[in-house]
Amino acid sequence: MAVDSGRARKKVCNFCLDDVKHIDFTDAVKMRRYLTERGKILPRRITGTCARHQRMLSTKIKTSRHAGLIPFVIAG
Repeated sequence: MAVDSGRARKKVCNFCLDDVKHIDFTDAVKMRRYLTERGKILPRRITGTCARHQRMLSTKIKTSRHAGLIPFVIAG
């Protein structure tokens, strides 16, 4: 049996790895990665994004919602 050390690996920001300066709000496929199945924005403790990119991501998701690219709520 494998012994669990109790410590999870630190998540790394995907935007920092790709050296992203600006997030494109028209890329709906990438935006949906950071949404739940109900349409809520995932927190950074789950996604692993840094604080700077999480703030940028949340504003771009809201912008793409207003532009009609992704829905506000996904009815289930």
